Amino acid sequence: MRVPGWLLRHRVTVEPYDGDSAYGPTYRPPVEVRALVAETTKVTRNREGVEVTSTAQIIAEPGLDCPAESRITLPSGRITKAISTAQHTAPGLPTPDCTEVMCA
Repeated sequence: MRVPGWLLRHRVTVEPYDGDSAYGPTYRPPVEVRALVAETTKVTRNREGVEVTSTAQIIAEPGLDCPAESRITLPSGRITKAISTAQHTAPGLPTPDCTEVMCA
């Protein structure tokens, strides 16, 4: 079961992080996705395990390509970066599969 589309009331633009070059970070082409966005402050851990503050959380359909450091434009117009991404699945259970992105 996937997260119901009617819950995904916002549109965000995701530019997936592709690595670093001699000129700084590089990104793949932007993709607009439907999401549920909560711009609230939460404590989370980054990919090194260090506690950091997330200022926005995004719930999107499962399979969203959004590695850490991806650039995200929120509905408010604010540009942020992904701290971490989690794919939530529970095969066989009546819970919706989704992608959760914690943003800086």
